[in-house]
Amino acid sequence: MIDNGDDEARPQRVSRLAELAAAPAPARPTADPPGATTDPAAVDELATARREFARLLGEFRRTAVLVPFDASGSLWTADFNGVRWICAFSDEEALARFAEARGEAGREWTYRTVLGARLLDVMVPMLPGPGGVALDAGSTDGVVFPPVAGIVPDEVAVDLGGTGER
Repeated sequence: MIDNGDDEARPQRVSRLAELAAAPAPARPTADPPGATTDPAAVDELATARREFARLLGEFRRTAVLVPFDASGSLWTADFNGVRWICAFSDEEALARFAEARGEAGREWTYRTVLGARLLDVMVPMLPGPGGVALDAGSTDGVVFPPVAGIVPDEVAVDLGGTGER
C-alpha cells in the first residue's frame, strides 16, 4: 500500500463502532395518535442512541482516516440504493481486510489520509447526487454516515420526508 497523504498523523481507531452498527435502530416517534401514551423506555433508548451517534460522529470528524483511490485516480466509492458512499478505513489493517474480502489483496492500493470532517463537509458535496461516508465497509466495526442534515452540509442533505427533519 502507498500512502499519498498530507503527512497527517496516523489515523486512530474509531472505537465502539461495532456496538452502534449492531444495535437495532429504535423506532422514531412521530406524532402520537389521540389517546396514546409515549413509552418512556423507548424515548430514553432513542435519546441514548442519538447521543451515542453524535459522539461517534464527533470522533469521526476529528479523526484522520484512509481513503483509497480506484484505478482511475478517483476516490473509491460504492453506489447503493441511489446513494454514493465514499469508502474510508480506520487503519491499514481495515483496508487490507477490505482488499482481501474483495479478492484484491495482491494489488497495490493507493490511499490518502483525510480528516473525517473534510470528507463530510468538502468531499461529499462534490459527489454527483446524494452521498455519504462508509467507514470500514464490510466489517463488523463498520458504520455509515448518511447524507442527512447534521451529518453532511444542509445543501446536500437528503430530505427524509414526513419526519419533520431533513
